[in-house]
Amino acid sequence: MLLNPAQLPATPRQRSWLRHVAGIGLLLASTMPARSQVRAAWQPPAGAHAGPLAIGHAGSGFLTWLRPFNPLPPSSRHSIRRALERGADGVEVDVRLSQDSVAVLYHDPQLESMSTGKGCVSQAPARVLEQLRYRVRWPFRWFGPRQHLSRLDSLLAELNRRPVYPYLHLDLHEDDPCASNSPARDKALARQLQQLVHRYRVPPGRLTIISSRPAMLRHLAQLLPAVGLGLEVEPEHYPAALARLDSLPWVGAVVLRKDGFTPERLAQLHAQDRQVVVFGGRSAKAVGRVVSVGADAYEVDNLRQLQRTLRRRSSRAR
Repeated sequence: MLLNPAQLPATPRQRSWLRHVAGIGLLLASTMPARSQVRAAWQPPAGAHAGPLAIGHAGSGFLTWLRPFNPLPPSSRHSIRRALERGADGVEVDVRLSQDSVAVLYHDPQLESMSTGKGCVSQAPARVLEQLRYRVRWPFRWFGPRQHLSRLDSLLAELNRRPVYPYLHLDLHEDDPCASNSPARDKALARQLQQLVHRYRVPPGRLTIISSRPAMLRHLAQLLPAVGLGLEVEPEHYPAALARLDSLPWVGAVVLRKDGFTPERLAQLHAQDRQVVVFGGRSAKAVGRVVSVGADAYEVDNLRQLQRTLRRRSSRAR
């Protein structure tokens, strides 16, 4: 990947970091086996957009009645479109693997929780999953269209038609009581993502694939060395994850919940040249607290509140 000087971030530390990544890229060109051992750069906003990324969490978020009102199911196509229409820099979506190894957009392991289906996602073929509708309770069904589950490839085809490709965070959900959390399924999901990224020509600098499993990220680093990878860490597991990061060179970003995000952790991760993604927060108070610490990207349900908070912060910094 060639770096355009006009696209370099504003701070000296970021410029130094990207030049370092570019140097690694030249070295890797002559040593292909080493590619899987070097993490891909998680790309900061290019051009005039110099601030943190505002990412719609599960599109427009999960069903909520207040702060904000959202009648659209998480990771549904309408939910994703609305987030982008409202000016999100990108979206985070939840990805699972069907019985026939097709990547589908769905959050929970079991279909009863949010759809008209029954059983686990992993036990149904994609053609069956696509026929299922999201199940929403009576207050929400008055405000949003009926929506079906969809495949990841249909979303990628839609994003390809946009004039500017949005930032895309793929949050992999490998937990599955019906499939015994099989390592073979992890490898099948990694291969499916490799095929889709190449088939739909997803810009590597606009894509971050997130998993809580280092082994899955290792598979992806071997198959998609140019794509950014993020390790999701539960707050209680953070000390152990921090100690292991040196052995995870393919991890370019760490993803934390808002209640596990502190200035100290931000500094620790930046010192290791890891980007920090924070998710969660709907109220003005919660979003303001998270933004005050200063992550590299925010995944929120309340996109408008995040945008207001970032604008106020930017105006005060001038």
